[in-house]
Amino acid sequence: MRGFTKFALHLLPTFLVLWLAFLGGQCIAQEVDVPTGHGRGSVVAPTGWAELIAPVQKRIDLKLYGFYIGELKAPSAQFDATFRATRFLSITPSYLYYSVPAHGLNELANHSGGFTNTYEEHQFRIDGTVMFSVHKFEISERNMYVRRFLPTYMYGGKSLPEKEINRYRNKIAVAYPLAVRGHIWKPFASYEAFYDQGSGWTKNRAWTGVTVPIEKHVSFQPSYMWENTNGIKDVRYLMFGLIFRMPSRR
Repeated sequence: MRGFTKFALHLLPTFLVLWLAFLGGQCIAQEVDVPTGHGRGSVVAPTGWAELIAPVQKRIDLKLYGFYIGELKAPSAQFDATFRATRFLSITPSYLYYSVPAHGLNELANHSGGFTNTYEEHQFRIDGTVMFSVHKFEISERNMYVRRFLPTYMYGGKSLPEKEINRYRNKIAVAYPLAVRGHIWKPFASYEAFYDQGSGWTKNRAWTGVTVPIEKHVSFQPSYMWENTNGIKDVRYLMFGLIFRMPSRR
């Protein structure tokens, strides 16, 4: 079993690329924000993602996420660096990039031909997360500041200028460890609200699922997420994720 785990970790970069390419035919990105629209109704989105966690010091983890919006042909990537300042507080600066072609924006915003160019967005973020336990319930609250870099894009035949805006996100989550056949399964649930500069509270997100260990350094996470965003259709994600944690070298 140890030999298999070492072999799997050795092939991890190649496996991640293949995994994301396979999932690309099904998924819709969680972070897509259509600049404007009048979306009504909802979209059911089978979604896949992968995460690689690399401990570099006792209190520092580097994390790489990847997903691809296959049907919409829209790639996305995220990089985090988590610093555990104290037992109860962690600080995480991060970077997110995503790209959505015009037909994907029109679908989510219920517009025909409203968008004519691909939309790309860069985000630089930093958050502070407070974590504590109450009778085995693991409770956390995350407060995040986001600097959104919005590009020039075409909408309704007009060119809208690039700009930078601020976003605030607040997330409350709870998890509970359960012993199942000698392994720890961790059901979880969370609620998150988004506030955009100049627009107010623009997005709400509820998420529930369970993290299941399948190897010493590999976990599987099926989950369901509901997301409501002003101006676009609600998105109901059926999510399936793989989490890889590299062994510590300490």
